[in-house]
Amino acid sequence: MAKKLMKGSEAIAEAAIQAGCRYFFGYPITPQNEVPEYMSRRMPQVDGCFLQAESEVAAINMVYGAAGAGARVMTSSSSPGISLKQEGISYIACAELPCVVVNIVRTGPGLGGIQPSQGDYFQATKGGGHGDYHLVVLAPSSIQEAADMVMEAFDIADMYRNPVMILGDGMIGQMMEPVEFHQPPKREIPEKTWAATGWDGTRERAIINSLYIEPEVMQVVSDRLQKRYELIKQNETRVEEYKMEDAEYCIAAYGTTARVAKSAVNKAREMGIKAGIIRPKTVWPFPSEAFCKAADQVKGFLTVEMSAGQMVEDVRLAVNGKKPVEFYGVMGGFLPTPNAILEKLIQLKEGK
Repeated sequence: MAKKLMKGSEAIAEAAIQAGCRYFFGYPITPQNEVPEYMSRRMPQVDGCFLQAESEVAAINMVYGAAGAGARVMTSSSSPGISLKQEGISYIACAELPCVVVNIVRTGPGLGGIQPSQGDYFQATKGGGHGDYHLVVLAPSSIQEAADMVMEAFDIADMYRNPVMILGDGMIGQMMEPVEFHQPPKREIPEKTWAATGWDGTRERAIINSLYIEPEVMQVVSDRLQKRYELIKQNETRVEEYKMEDAEYCIAAYGTTARVAKSAVNKAREMGIKAGIIRPKTVWPFPSEAFCKAADQVKGFLTVEMSAGQMVEDVRLAVNGKKPVEFYGVMGGFLPTPNAILEKLIQLKEGK
């Protein structure tokens, strides 16, 4: 298939359709408006359902309903809208339903601004809503990777009966790059015998529920979810390493920030500083093992984020005090520059 120049939000929408998504419920918010706009045109062409809900709260509950019937369903929003969806996401996680949620992150807190940010890391990786649950969270750094991750997200969601989030900063949603659509590696996905698709008396009734009054029953559900999360950690943790073979200093970054960090690493190498990058492709499950291993090799870490410092906490937990972990962050919608990252890297090397 020939590559096509597409905006990130549109590539995400097309990837979902090609992955078999036939239901989309959402509500407009910048910088991801092109996702519902594209879906409104394309869904009727594939006999799908596009519906602009009256609110983000309504949209996520529509997702709950479609997922409960076994459909491939997606919603998308940006930071304040995702906050409104959190109760529904928690319900969906407890009901053990597969769906895909796209968050094209903008600056905050509050309504904030419409520029790119990574300030939703805690919300995405630590649950976001109430209760003990996790989303699988994929963090693309390019439009091609966003499309690939969306395609696979539906399979991961179906495989584990768990919501999957695509966490992309505003740059992912708005920039344009060449992209082509590939079907992900085939998985043996269990049949959806649990789906509530009507009852004819020939099988056990399917009941979709997230309310368990008896503590003994809730404990069983909670244990089942936690065991599933451990399985996801074993099977779905993804990470990319760049020039880490002989690295003495490691930059930790994800999303488009990692692309900027690569330029800083290349400049550092030209100056004789042996730097490398560890880029989490899944921010949950977090690739702790890669950082733990690197801590036996490098002299220090620099975590770079478009936030006040969130992923840095997971890096520090993974490194476990073996080596210093410094932080450099930008906020307000700005992107870090290669020169600024390089300056922080030099300061780390010089122990400043």
